[in-house]
Amino acid sequence: MVTIAQRIEALRTQRNMSRPTLSAALGLPRMAVEKFETGRQTPNQDQQEKIARFFGVSLFYLRGESDDPTDMSSWLNGDVPDEEPVRPVPKAVPRVVQSSGGGQEDGAVFSALLKSKSFQSMVRDTVLEVLRSPEGQELIAKAVKKELKR
Repeated sequence: MVTIAQRIEALRTQRNMSRPTLSAALGLPRMAVEKFETGRQTPNQDQQEKIARFFGVSLFYLRGESDDPTDMSSWLNGDVPDEEPVRPVPKAVPRVVQSSGGGQEDGAVFSALLKSKSFQSMVRDTVLEVLRSPEGQELIAKAVKKELKR
């Protein structure tokens, strides 16, 4: 049986992410993923849900209870969603912390974060939320007026 530690490591390596990068992307302390993967600490329920959502897998799969990575909660109940579910917008954008050495490692960390589908989705959702706000609508109106004057 696959453990949660093994599953997290496998999912992370499939995305070519370092442990600190994944920790940052999840908004967890820098060493959290290392502790999870080495079995020194087990992620709590909220952390497990965050990790599963980040990788787009079910909690059953993350915990090693299933080899099927799809979310089983919907089809176990008999409902199959017609469209993609609306994802909640995270409150904070993950920060990429530069290492003291600087250089290629930092670029690789940032590059991996930018390639992450969940990060791209979070940025898209955040931008759309801002554009839908009254302030965002005001910015759009000003930009349209400026373009129409040209």
